[in-house]
Amino acid sequence: MGDACKYAVVTGANKGIGFETVKQLANSGVTVFLTARDEKRGTEAMDLLNEQGFSNVVFHQLDVQDAQSIESLTKFIQTQYGRLDILLLNKFLKVNAGASGVVPDEDVLRAMNMDLVDWVR
Repeated sequence: MGDACKYAVVTGANKGIGFETVKQLANSGVTVFLTARDEKRGTEAMDLLNEQGFSNVVFHQLDVQDAQSIESLTKFIQTQYGRLDILLLNKFLKVNAGASGVVPDEDVLRAMNMDLVDWVR
């Protein structure tokens, strides 16, 4: 395919560390899927970055505890972009998202052509 573009998902990215991570990745030329549970906040974060010149930031709603939400993001990426190169789960997910014991879904990672082993290192 020869596509040199990299694609990344950053969870909980509408503020704080996640937001800054999106900004840094976008600045390095990566197309970034900024995700957030709250669609309004996520869209506002994307709009702010787009206004700052980061046209390579795309918002998609994601609740990491909702299988349908994960499936929706997965289908969107597969359909529109064909692959995912980087998945960054907000390290402070338990604090920011109020999640307890979030476990990656191996089937979802495989669907995104990602190996669970890469996430437990």
